[in-house]
Amino acid sequence: MNISLNDSLLEINDQLKIGIIHYTKIVVSESPQMIKGRTQLYQENLYLELQETPVTERPGINEWRKVWKAFGADPNRYRHSAESLMRRIGKQNYLTPFHSAVDLNNFFSLQYEIPIGIYDVAKLQGAIEIALGDEETGYEGLNGRYNTLKNILYSKDAEGAFGSPFVDSLRTAVTESTTEAIQIFYLRPSLDENECEQLLSTAGKMFTQISGGDYTTTILSKNKTVISI
Repeated sequence: MNISLNDSLLEINDQLKIGIIHYTKIVVSESPQMIKGRTQLYQENLYLELQETPVTERPGINEWRKVWKAFGADPNRYRHSAESLMRRIGKQNYLTPFHSAVDLNNFFSLQYEIPIGIYDVAKLQGAIEIALGDEETGYEGLNGRYNTLKNILYSKDAEGAFGSPFVDSLRTAVTESTTEAIQIFYLRPSLDENECEQLLSTAGKMFTQISGGDYTTTILSKNKTVISI
């Protein structure tokens, strides 16, 4: 399976970097108590921090708001997923456990202050491309409604759009039947590739410690716009 970055995105931001983790032979199940406890404690500490520092002043959140705006979307109307999660926590509306893949995905998103999506490879068809949405781009999302993705980065396969840093689709959602997945990290453009590689490696190691299986990491950027997994 090829995954590519549309060249037009780099014309707008030539520092754009998309991290990919490919997981195989994983077991998705209820998160162990260690992860539930760690996530809850992290959220409680984050809530206290947010009483002193607004969400939009967090470095990763702020940087992705600027990226959002550069691509033509309104960051106040369409908030990227990491900001939405953090705003929930700022209201003490803490995330409840779902299953190990989603729980870890949310934890990474909060920790790194970036949007991240995870998708079931068995539900994907053909090559994947990350591009910029237009008036006709959209899908039924995990938020229970149809989402349009004009001027928002999104991922598509042969069947159409399936993911974005805004909200993900129902079609490719990871479930407890998933054994192979790809995780897309919308990395902070200001990070250099070595920092990005370390971030991905740390996340992949933690994920497979919980879910088993194997992982490989790679980065889409101006240096490599097409990868194969």
